[in-house]
Amino acid sequence: MNRIVPRSLPGQIALLVAVALFVAQAINFGLLVRERQGARFAQVIVPTVTRLIDGAERLGTPVNPRADTPAGVDRRDGQGGGRGDGRRQNRGGRVDFVPANPIPAELARRPDVENDLRRGLTDGGVQVGQVIAVVHPIDANRPLLKRMDPARADRLRRMGAELIVAVELPGKGWLSLSSAWPRSERNLIWQLFAQTLILYIVVLLPVLWAGHRIARPLRKLAEATRAFHPNDNADPVEESGPSDVRAVIAAYNSLSTRVTAMLDEKDRMLGAIGHDLRTPLAALRVRIESVDDDEDRARMADTIDEMNHTLDDILSLARLGRPSEPATDVDLSALIDAVVEDFRDLDQDVTFEEAPRLRMHLRPSLMRRAVRNLIENAIKYGGATEVRLRSDDRNVRIEVCDRGPGIPQDKLEKVFDPFTRLEESRNRETGGAGLGLALARAIVRDASGEITLVNREGGGLVATITLPRS
Repeated sequence: MNRIVPRSLPGQIALLVAVALFVAQAINFGLLVRERQGARFAQVIVPTVTRLIDGAERLGTPVNPRADTPAGVDRRDGQGGGRGDGRRQNRGGRVDFVPANPIPAELARRPDVENDLRRGLTDGGVQVGQVIAVVHPIDANRPLLKRMDPARADRLRRMGAELIVAVELPGKGWLSLSSAWPRSERNLIWQLFAQTLILYIVVLLPVLWAGHRIARPLRKLAEATRAFHPNDNADPVEESGPSDVRAVIAAYNSLSTRVTAMLDEKDRMLGAIGHDLRTPLAALRVRIESVDDDEDRARMADTIDEMNHTLDDILSLARLGRPSEPATDVDLSALIDAVVEDFRDLDQDVTFEEAPRLRMHLRPSLMRRAVRNLIENAIKYGGATEVRLRSDDRNVRIEVCDRGPGIPQDKLEKVFDPFTRLEESRNRETGGAGLGLALARAIVRDASGEITLVNREGGGLVATITLPRS
């Protein structure tokens, strides 16, 4: 269904209106057809029954004078004319008496007309056997029309069809007559088609215009919402369209301004916190130099360094929504190789499979930090680490593999929560503040990517960064 229904607002409105108009016209068509059928009964069936009853009387068939006369039948209709040849000439056609059924068997019969004729004849007191009725199209070049009364011939041409009726009078023979048959349904279909087309033009065009007037500012608002970034300093969305739509756009502009102001205030507050914390940490770093015990001094220095590192992670995670680094085109293979080389310089067992150059548009410093966090985790908990770069037509994958203890299956997502450490699966002595994976995921999601963790067969963990090619 989604392939059929338009996704745009004007298209959906136009489709609903078109369906409603079609249903209304279909109902109207049914009512008009029923009305035409009723009119055709009065126009054709009633005079035909009258002529048949009159013909039966002329042939001496007993007719019950007390029988109910069919609605619309006037027994005086068709009176006058000759009797000598057993025919009745009237304004609708000619009644003939024949010994056998004159209608060819290959012609399609009309049971509905036959039932109406039988009912009318029975109501008129005429006892009949078979009643056969066919509707035959009129050929305008038919030779019989040239020998026919001009008025009747012209009427037949205009009607487009001829009703041929044969009625069996038990023990006497058959009465046969023909009459013009109006082909009104065909004209009715074309009339309704023209009406529907006019309605579509008159109604749908204004609906499409109104829907487009509403949808265009909403589309701009949706695009601005998707592209919203606090540090972009984008212009407010133009307030256009109906009053309700303008009110929504104005509310969005006000909201984006407030959000930007709140984030600016948050950055100023984080900057002040970072400054206020780093100052006493730097003072402590200076003071520990006066400690005589080398071991105590080293432990104090490690504690201060760990506090500084944790503070950097917290500030980075908090400020990630508004990175100051712009996105640029970067050779991702060279970026990963540079990170791996930094670990090799520290005598860490990290390998990187050679990969072709792969240009990506991203923030290099942040992506380098995300890859470094994954490699640090792999080294701390698994020792030797393998880094691979894979790509296809849609995605790029950076895989960091280790042979450590892995992570329980039900905790693979929980480890991405800030300050989460799984003591049962990781060495407590190597753990940090539990911000590395949270920061890495935030960086990758900022680049429209995702990080997943999967336990390796045979032990270990595979951390995969998946980035879209576009």
